Amino acid sequence: MKKPGFYLISLALLLTLLAGCNLPTGLPGVYTPAALQTPVPGTPLYLPLIERQTSETPTPTVAVQVELPSPTTPPSTPTPEGLYAGPITDPERTGQTLSPDEWWDWPVLPVVSDRARQIYFWGLAHGTDPNRFSKIGDCQVIRQYFLGVFDDPTLYRLGPHEDLIPTIDHFHGSWDRVSMSVRTGFNVASVLTAINADAAQCLPGEIPLECEFRIHNPSIAIISMETWTADRPVELYEQYLRQIVEFTIGRGVVPILATKADNLEGNHAINAAIVRVAYDYDIPLWNWWRVADALPDHGLTSDGFHLTHASNFFDDESAMEAAWPNRNLSGLQAIDVVYRELNR
Repeated sequence: MKKPGFYLISLALLLTLLAGCNLPTGLPGVYTPAALQTPVPGTPLYLPLIERQTSETPTPTVAVQVELPSPTTPPSTPTPEGLYAGPITDPERTGQTLSPDEWWDWPVLPVVSDRARQIYFWGLAHGTDPNRFSKIGDCQVIRQYFLGVFDDPTLYRLGPHEDLIPTIDHFHGSWDRVSMSVRTGFNVASVLTAINADAAQCLPGEIPLECEFRIHNPSIAIISMETWTADRPVELYEQYLRQIVEFTIGRGVVPILATKADNLEGNHAINAAIVRVAYDYDIPLWNWWRVADALPDHGLTSDGFHLTHASNFFDDESAMEAAWPNRNLSGLQAIDVVYRELNR
């Protein structure tokens, strides 16, 4: 008779195998919920595990501003007891004016709306930390590749972008930390599923997203989810992404959504869905696709999914032909713009 420990070890090995950062491919028998309930802001989500299935681009720029603003005092108007986390109507929107159908023309760097400021100040009033941001994503968000270098000055050269130093210093400690909501193989369903939480650091029944917010207490979160399955509907991806966004807003954390470089689905439907969500919730969008699309081979290796590599030397023209240094630079610029605009 096999001991209980055998089954726990087997389950751990299975989850490890499923977490590989490989190309998404179809697996039979994957569970899909018949219906997804819209979460109530402030209420944890417990969704079934969905296993991961095994142009024109302007150069990203940012205005030169050497001094980073301190967090400003929230407006004097009374802070509401609750914060609406759902999509808003067009008359209420003050962010990007282009429609989601023109997603490829959306600028690389985010436009910050009044709604984003409302989320930010509500969060500060309820204890979020203006010196911290979190990362939510899959293998293309792990700290060894994405943004982690900015906690070690020996790993990057800013070159003409030294105006970003105040932002790097301001968020020191957030760049290279291990996020509870980032893991190789994660997708939009994984961060909403308690079984995927780190049992050593998360509370029983806590989903990775809630665990990350509790432990790190960020005021901003950058959300970049490339991994999805070719045989699963994009509509399901969008439903999960909306739940992530509402969960994030409900905690008073400003979401920054990111488009993806690849087009494994063949029609850019996922990028269109990501931009649609950013538009509906009037939140910042970092259009990473526009940067990658202008690079040789669209910044992709021969598999059409993984990004090309080079050192993060932003003053090296040859290095800046690769995707990863451009992803790190434009991701840093996106956080810089959002923080400055929230506190202007």
